[in-house]
Amino acid sequence: QVHLVESGGGLVQAGGSLRLSCAASERTFSRYAMGWFRQAPGKEREFVAAVSWSGTSTYYADSVKGRFTISRDNAKVTVYLQMNSLKPEDTAVYYCAAGGVEYYSGTDYSHLPFYDYWGQGTQVTVSS
Repeated sequence: QVHLVESGGGLVQAGGSLRLSCAASERTFSRYAMGWFRQAPGKEREFVAAVSWSGTSTYYADSVKGRFTISRDNAKVTVYLQMNSLKPEDTAVYYCAAGGVEYYSGTDYSHLPFYDYWGQGTQVTVSS
């Protein structure tokens, strides 16, 4: 079973940047799509970004498009989320996830049930 561990969260001022990392426990991670989700207090968990198993395709929520960048390094079994121009409304617990069938070649990555494995989450707080 794949275990995912997020890191890189913290407190940052509006307009600042953070880079989240998600390390997987097994090299089988390289066969699966990876995604980032977030959950703010009192709100449902929402899709942020996803990357295909190969790293060649990426997908973003409209709210983060142009500010966040997802990438992966399969040799290091790690996925990243570079977050720039942060806003107070980006404040949330950020979760990474892995899932779908191996070598998934579709384009639908935004739904929670697609993902089988989840990390424990890392807090991101953006002050105004």
